[in-house]
Amino acid sequence: MATRSSSRLRLSWTENVRFALGAMRAQKLRTFLTLLGVVAGVATVIMMVSFVAGFDRSVTTAFSRFGTHLVQFQKYEPRFGPDHGNVPEDQRNRRDLTLEDAMELKRLATLAAAVSPERYYGRPVEVRTRRENANTPVIVGAMPDYALANNGYVQDGRFLIEADVNHAARVTVLGTDVADSLFPHQDPIGRPITIDGRAFQVIGVLEKKGAFLGGSNDNLLIIPLSTFDEQYPQIRDGGRDTIHIATVPRDPKDYDALIEQETAILRVRRHLRPNQPNDFATFTSLGMMDNFRQITGGVAAVMILIAGIALVVGGVGVMNIMLVNVTQRTREIGLRKALGATKRDVAVQFLAEAVTLTGVGGAVGIALGLGAALIARLAFDFQAAAPLWSVLVGFGVSTAVGLSAGLWPAIKAARKDPIEALRYE
Repeated sequence: MATRSSSRLRLSWTENVRFALGAMRAQKLRTFLTLLGVVAGVATVIMMVSFVAGFDRSVTTAFSRFGTHLVQFQKYEPRFGPDHGNVPEDQRNRRDLTLEDAMELKRLATLAAAVSPERYYGRPVEVRTRRENANTPVIVGAMPDYALANNGYVQDGRFLIEADVNHAARVTVLGTDVADSLFPHQDPIGRPITIDGRAFQVIGVLEKKGAFLGGSNDNLLIIPLSTFDEQYPQIRDGGRDTIHIATVPRDPKDYDALIEQETAILRVRRHLRPNQPNDFATFTSLGMMDNFRQITGGVAAVMILIAGIALVVGGVGVMNIMLVNVTQRTREIGLRKALGATKRDVAVQFLAEAVTLTGVGGAVGIALGLGAALIARLAFDFQAAAPLWSVLVGFGVSTAVGLSAGLWPAIKAARKDPIEALRYE
């Protein structure tokens, strides 16, 4: 008996859905206008989840190339955006970090696997062979620990060694962009290049790291720090953000302890009292990843709020259409009741129509959201991807909107008196 009842119920829902789809086909323009809010809301949710997930994946991948447990000390706090060059006065007044600071960390920081002092020359330079030019790469002055501290391993040749630094050797390790520009059809190892007119020999090519936030991580070349100071003494003596000290822990579990240990070493070396703030900046990969996630989370929250407003507007539109349907189909309701339909049957009919209406809108919104993510993936090589839960949530929300918007029209239809309904003109 229970089986027959459930079969009738399933048949009733199937008929109602089929009837609703027929009504949507008959009133295409009205259906389109009604569903705009639902489609826009669900599509926005799917797109935002896809883009946030893709950005999070890209950020995680990019930082993992440098080491997710990187701890870097520098003079200025990391700054991004168009005003990144406007350093606050209190930071400009800080003392420079020095090579001696780095050597002290290397000697005393027992939890560190590598301590890498680094200088950067980011101004335009001329890097060329006899026939080819590089596209203004960043020049990095480094020591052997650079490779371990920055995940900067070579794919061909070798990296810097202590002898290169001790003798200020004119050797260089190229990023893949520079190697491809200078030696498009030959092996660069052992070949000569010039950096601002001075001769260097290529000893290695770094592994490719790819782009991040619109900039290439492979358009650089590395020379010994001592050689860098000889070639660009104005960087060392210029009173700018002259040296960065990159470190990584021996054991990832000691990451937080390493930060505390190295911070304490630098504070003691720089004679800071307990009540004085650090006069240096601490940059960590995990901290920067968290900052990016907070930014994307804030943007996603705003967009989801907008999507919620669109869904509310869509729900109001669906409710209005269903109320119009109830009015237009008053005689139909009376006839159904006269033939034995219960209040529950009438209510289920209109609820099914509302849920079908918003369900179709939700499906279209999901398709548009996934389509936008696919276009971003193909056109911009952006790893946008909507997880399954976001698709289910999008469809569930659209269905919930249908239930909410269709409830009052369904109740109103179910309460109609059959005799009065049959008299309605």
